[in-house]
Amino acid sequence: MKKISSIAKALLVGDNPFHSISHLSQGRTRLREKTVVVPKRAADLILNAVGCGANGFMFSVSETTLSILKELRTRGEIERLGLYAIVPYASEYVKLSTQVGGVPGLARKVAKRIVASGNLGAMLTGLIGYLKTDPWPLMKTYLSYEIGRIRSSGGKRARLESILLHEVITDVALALKLDWLFKAYIKYASNLGITPGFNTCNFGYLIDRFREWDIDLSQLAMASPFNKIGFQMTPSKKECEKALESILESNVIAISILAAGYLKPLEAAEYLATLPNISGVAVGISKPEHAQTFKLLKEKLSW
Repeated sequence: MKKISSIAKALLVGDNPFHSISHLSQGRTRLREKTVVVPKRAADLILNAVGCGANGFMFSVSETTLSILKELRTRGEIERLGLYAIVPYASEYVKLSTQVGGVPGLARKVAKRIVASGNLGAMLTGLIGYLKTDPWPLMKTYLSYEIGRIRSSGGKRARLESILLHEVITDVALALKLDWLFKAYIKYASNLGITPGFNTCNFGYLIDRFREWDIDLSQLAMASPFNKIGFQMTPSKKECEKALESILESNVIAISILAAGYLKPLEAAEYLATLPNISGVAVGISKPEHAQTFKLLKEKLSW
């Protein structure tokens, strides 16, 4: 298994505004869904943020974000960004499942997409998993498919720093104590030279379980909410801060730092500056002026 280097002070543009996502209310999400995301405009916003200190892009893998990667590649700007991809894009698959007859229909649809992608390695791995009724090769097939989509869209110069399992997968696997899944995934991603990552809303529990299972935290990327009011911090703000403080070598990326817009950027930056062991921050932007948030973070965090 390849040794993965630590994340070096990542200031990441988040993709929630590009997916019309609001964690504050469904009403706000429905309003945002009426806005069509134009890849050129999204790329402009990302490059504005880069000009203000951002050095990466954290995104759920979807047709929307893949089109943005293609636009950045076309402009010759893709190499300026470290890419932190989250899989699967849960909302997309939930919506798709309602259109194709639930989980069985969804599985058939995804299988057709993998075949259409021409990824022979993924298809062979999936066939072996199907014949052996082994879930890991099937998951490996899916991961290979998603990585192939990212590399196809981003091109040869794209720097895929980490693949993070979506919180839906991470937190369910934690609840079911599927240590084999975490270990298999970590080995798989590491062997590809990609930092294995986990997006979670149960940061304290994840740290406890990984230590119990002898998983090396220093070789992982972990994205979890950290904000002044404890929004989405489970089981509590205090417990998450305590878990963060206990990590000696950390690759923790703070997300939801603005608490879905409840906090101002200055409040968020000042709070993060009080925390130990934060090595990355992700924040979404929907207007050019929002890019100034990255200047503020860089200043307050002394990065």
